[in-house]
Amino acid sequence: MEDLEPINFPERLAEAQNGPAASGTPSSRPATRASSATSSANPQSHRPLPQVVAFDRRELSVILGLYGRKVAEGEWRDYAIDFSANKAVFSIFRRTSEVPLYRIEKDPKLARKQGMYSVVAATGLIMRRGQELARVIAVLDKKLKLVRV
Repeated sequence: MEDLEPINFPERLAEAQNGPAASGTPSSRPATRASSATSSANPQSHRPLPQVVAFDRRELSVILGLYGRKVAEGEWRDYAIDFSANKAVFSIFRRTSEVPLYRIEKDPKLARKQGMYSVVAATGLIMRRGQELARVIAVLDKKLKLVRV
């Protein structure tokens, strides 16, 4: 797999309703009356799935690298990833039961305008927005500076 290739999750809804053969290609299923009756009984199985915005492997590697450092420092403890038709969100929590401290969002509709990546604080303040993910999440990675007295 390439680094820029998105992670595809298999559809499990059709398998749960019609068994594992329902998710196969039409040529792999036997053409019987039972399979044609099953497909006509479930008209939703022929509708195309909505496209989902997701993080690719390279993006997740950058985000999880920062997340791992912050967990090791004891600042962050939990995360959640949400994919929708409009945007993908990586939420960062200090504790599981709280609202997220930060959200790293990917919104492709803003790619030509302000940049598709953004870091949003818990208050809703957009801390940084841009085209390059590493530069955008750098706002969360505070480097220590040497101070001479």
